[in-house]
Amino acid sequence: MLHKTIVVGPLQCNCVVLGCEKTKEAILIDPGDEAQKILREVGNEELRIKYILHTHAHFDHIGATERIKKATKAPACLHKSDTRLYENLPMQGRFFGFEFETPTPIEKFLEDEEILTFGEYKLQVLHTPGHSPGSICFKLLGGSEVLFSGDTLFKQSIGRTDLWGGDYDQIMKSLRERILTLDGDTHVYPGHGPDTRLGDEKKTNPFLL
Repeated sequence: MLHKTIVVGPLQCNCVVLGCEKTKEAILIDPGDEAQKILREVGNEELRIKYILHTHAHFDHIGATERIKKATKAPACLHKSDTRLYENLPMQGRFFGFEFETPTPIEKFLEDEEILTFGEYKLQVLHTPGHSPGSICFKLLGGSEVLFSGDTLFKQSIGRTDLWGGDYDQIMKSLRERILTLDGDTHVYPGHGPDTRLGDEKKTNPFLL
């Protein structure tokens, strides 16, 4: 499997490209900014984007969705509980000093435990609210355990809960019931910062002790 992380935008969002090398079908997770940089990577690998996936709808994870959608024709996908956040992208941007246009409409709402396929690979949707109402993680099925955790879990930290729709008790519940139950060898790729191993976070992450 082709796996590339493209760090984009002023908040250094980890945009992830996952592609099937046999079929060239791929998915894109969290195109937060720098659409041309993302599209260049996709083009270099001659990939065809099947889904534009979002772990949640904060501006730094959806800022380039409009341009990516126009270029690839792939459907924008999000959990429905983050619809209001998504539609209020211009407001979010103004709050942090950035300008955004109203984004393209969501074409597919993701549901908890839904299975998405691209080429010979499968991703499972895990609804993990707390950082935002519609925050989700994506678990790669088959082979080694891999989790794309968005802003729910970071190396040595967890997602902040002081933004729109954040809830500390809820994110802790999501961590306990949806993430910490996974195998300790699970490789975790967060929405910002370095990747980590779930077993290490269980032992040393101060928010999880």
